[in-house]
Order: sequence, then C-alpha cells, then structure tokens
Amino acid sequence: MNKATSALIAGLTLMAGGTAMAADVEVKITNLTQGIYFTPLLVAAHSSDAHLYQIGSKASEPLQAMAEGGDISGLADVLSGINASAAANPAEGLLAPTASTMAMVESSETNSTLSIVAMMLPTNDGFVGLDAWPIPTEAGTYHIYLNAYDAGTEANNELVVDGSGAPGSLGIPASPGMAPGTQGSGVTDEETNMMVHIHRGNLGDDEATGGKSDLHNTVHRWLNPVAKVTVTVK
Repeated sequence: MNKATSALIAGLTLMAGGTAMAADVEVKITNLTQGIYFTPLLVAAHSSDAHLYQIGSKASEPLQAMAEGGDISGLADVLSGINASAAANPAEGLLAPTASTMAMVESSETNSTLSIVAMMLPTNDGFVGLDAWPIPTEAGTYHIYLNAYDAGTEANNELVVDGSGAPGSLGIPASPGMAPGTQGSGVTDEETNMMVHIHRGNLGDDEATGGKSDLHNTVHRWLNPVAKVTVTVK
C-alpha cells in the first residue's frame, strides 16, 4: 500500500469517526398523570458537567422561575451559553394528561447527556425532570421514567392565586383542566426543605369551597413516575 492510499484511508476513517460522534436523538415525552399538566418543556443535549438542577442542591434563579411559573427562558439562555442542542416548547403549550410530544436534539462528543424540565400544574413549585442522563452511543430505543421534584423555593400551600407565577409570589398560578376550589386556608405556609427534592405530591381535599387546599384530592394527586420518555438514537 503506497503512502497516498494510506493517507486516503486514514482520512476516510477520521471522517467516519467524526460522523459517528454526532447523532440525531428523538425524544418522546408522555404525561402519565391523570390530572396534572406540564408547562412548556425544555429538552436538551449538553455537556456532562452541566446541570439544569441537582437533587439535594439549592435551585438556581432560572430553575425557580421555571418551577414556580413555567418560564423556561432563563434555563434556555443557560443552555445557549454552553452551546447545548436544545428544543424549547415542543408541545407548543401545555402537555395534557396522557398526551405525548416529540423533540429532536443532537448528541455529540461534547453534548453527551440529556436533560428535561417542565413545571407541573397545578403545583406551587413542582416540576418533572431528567438530570444529565448519559445518551447511549449505540443506535437504538431506550425508555426512561421521570419523577416529580420540588424546587424547594416555595411553600406548598396549594392555593390558586392569579398572578402568582413570579418567583417569590406565593401561590399556584393556574389550574388547567379542572376549575380549582376556592377560599382554602392553605395546607402549609412554610417549606422546610429548601433544596431540590422528590415532591411529596399534592394533598388536595374534597371541598369546593373552604378546606385547606384549592386542589381536588381525586384529580390532582399523583404517584411517581409522572412521565415516560422514549429516546431513539439514530
């Protein structure tokens, strides 16, 4: 084999290797709950040292904005700053119970992990999340089940208050799907765990007027997992 042929083969090998390092990743997200809606989702392939949230750590300001009001713009800016491959709001609005949506991102040697976040309504600061899941390098279909998390930034008083979605404004901003109760006294007025943690779930009650919660105990409660993710690496 002459030097020219060797160089050509080496070049083709490098090109093939470079192509193999980048892959299209199809992400299907299904809401498994019976009465909880997901606000606009944020799906991203990013570097393994980056995190949109971490269990046991204090929530960042962008995470708080997402968890309390569904605002993903701050987290999207963070992802843009690290050159992540991100898909924002693939469902073009709320993702209803039992509904699914699709997103496409691109994995690479740099963007090798997958994260997903969205606020859950109606909750005070609950969100569905996937934190830096290693994306397989082998083509195929993979399934992941996601839990609900509490951002630890707001007391779970379970009272629906118009305009309360801004960080630091106590209350649930909306209750889509089923009208909430009214005149609840509040389940609690404090949050003892101020770190990101597994959400205890909504308690609710069966009183349309009064009681402790504005949420319905037959509709707005859930058990983990709250979402199923099907990842297809192409």
